[in-house]
Amino acid sequence: MAATIQIGIIGSGGIAGAHAGAYKQMTDVEVKAVADVIPGKAAEFIARHGLTGAQAFDDHNKLLEVALDGVSVCTPNVAHHRTSIDALEAGKNVLTEKPMAVTLQQAVEMARAAKRAGKILTVGFQPRYDPNMVMVKRVVQSGQLGKIYYVETGGGRRRGMPGGTFIRKDLAGAGALADIGCYSLDMALNALDYPKPLTVSAYASNYFGTSPKYHGESAKFDVEDFGVALVRLEGGIVLNFKISWAMHMDTLGATMFLGTDAGLKVTPAGSGPWSGVWDGGVGSVTLYHDLLGMHTESPLPVQRHNVQIFYEKVRDFVVAIRDGKPAPIPGEQIVRNQAVIDGLLRSAAEGREVAIEIPAI
Repeated sequence: MAATIQIGIIGSGGIAGAHAGAYKQMTDVEVKAVADVIPGKAAEFIARHGLTGAQAFDDHNKLLEVALDGVSVCTPNVAHHRTSIDALEAGKNVLTEKPMAVTLQQAVEMARAAKRAGKILTVGFQPRYDPNMVMVKRVVQSGQLGKIYYVETGGGRRRGMPGGTFIRKDLAGAGALADIGCYSLDMALNALDYPKPLTVSAYASNYFGTSPKYHGESAKFDVEDFGVALVRLEGGIVLNFKISWAMHMDTLGATMFLGTDAGLKVTPAGSGPWSGVWDGGVGSVTLYHDLLGMHTESPLPVQRHNVQIFYEKVRDFVVAIRDGKPAPIPGEQIVRNQAVIDGLLRSAAEGREVAIEIPAI
């Protein structure tokens, strides 16, 4: 009989509950420990989620002294870096929530730590487990679009601003760009097989978050709620990226891949004030091309599936630990996602185009 995989959870907020719920569905996994910097919060989390026998800690380093196979890092964004590196250096495999980090340098240091330790560092982009996302990548990689020269991605919620730790730069590092923008970037960059970003010219604002009319915590709001950028990628590809937590508009448009032989348009699923970004599923996929001199469009079959993409993300981490497989969504790859976010923030702050230079891992 295979040994039970021993797991720890660092951080005990809402996303940690989702991780705990996924682990509890697995017969070959036991959550052994939970840590949170707020005294008593880890013990409360253990009781609330029925994690019988799990130990509670106020210091994640104490949790890392427990014999664990892996940890889920579910802290505010600013702590992903330190907790992930500490876990890797303690010989634990790591599933960290998105965004990977706050800065490019932090992401690089995390990837280097995983390489030194010979352990898994995987990043929590659950939309990859939507079968439709797999189809989109397959079409893009098939060559039937020809030479891809332009990609447009992103999205916006008409009213989708969070509160708490998400709106504080000292805890989140960034706002909409990192929170939901990282999903849109992963959707496009993963389909392209993650080309290296070269330069970025960006603009960001927070007119809605800082207004008492639109946000109940406006006095504490110091991150961006809107961002747009033009990103040059290697291979002669340009990426038009846009993201918004709030806006007077129903949508910022579909994701598009323009190629010399055909184009692909992908719309997100859902409707209402919280829809329109890629943290959910795919609504439709359409291939545009010329056939026998006629302009044609072909709707591709979108699966209305019962795949629980968050569970699949966590399960993939466990299977990789159990079977000695590589990281499902490797941190070394997602460094490029973080590099774009880092460049966006720098460019918006400086009001000019900036170069993106990624150190060797």
